[in-house]
Amino acid sequence: MSYQQHFSMGSGSRPARINFEFGRTYVVRPQGKHQATIVWLHGLGDNGSSCSQLLENLPLPNIKWICPTAPTRPVALLGGFPCTAWFDVGEISEESPDDWEGLDASAAHIANLLSTEPTDVKVAIGGFSMGAATALYSATCAAFGRYGNGNAYPINLRAVVGLSGWPPGSRSLRSKVEGSHEAARRAASLPIFLCHGTSTHSCDDVVSYNYGEKSAHCLNTAGFRNLTFKSYEGLGHYTVPKEMDEVRSWLTARLGLEGSRS
Repeated sequence: MSYQQHFSMGSGSRPARINFEFGRTYVVRPQGKHQATIVWLHGLGDNGSSCSQLLENLPLPNIKWICPTAPTRPVALLGGFPCTAWFDVGEISEESPDDWEGLDASAAHIANLLSTEPTDVKVAIGGFSMGAATALYSATCAAFGRYGNGNAYPINLRAVVGLSGWPPGSRSLRSKVEGSHEAARRAASLPIFLCHGTSTHSCDDVVSYNYGEKSAHCLNTAGFRNLTFKSYEGLGHYTVPKEMDEVRSWLTARLGLEGSRS
């Protein structure tokens, strides 16, 4: 199923209109009582199908997993080569300019996927690499109560998971949170679980461990104090069973899930 999101950008008196067409969404239905729904976001160049195959084997029978596919778009990091990407990025560092239009479009698409879930079901977002970055951007939108473009953010997030990712907009995050008592309250109450491979042995050569660790510190000092950061020695830019098992345990505890299988 494709989903189109339109955002307008103004440049002087000549507004431009960007169209983001999202790819197919894959859903893994809960095997037990439906207690939570989590949107899980793939990394750069991947798709929702591979995520659904990973998550359907995770022993969390009370979770419904929604695995969307990002739009195919030119990516500056790849020299303009088009591939699936939640937003455009030139380099993975805090100095890199942020693609607010792409981030807002993806965050709005994710919120739309969660908007029809039953009111008694807890909702969360997780992802890997660029998907983790998008999940963390959604976390900041939830704290501020609005997207970067000023539109209201409609979802009450209960948890966020980021594997080998980074937070977009980190340079101004602390001042924005501290400027609003309500944003500070929401940031402090949102559980976040971050995982990253260490800089020894087979290090993450896409998103460095130092950047991952610095990102966790940035979020914490900005007011996201309910944050857990786990490092894995020798883990490269991929996931491993031990990491996913800790994700399972953390989600079970934070979302109060029943009947998870070990």
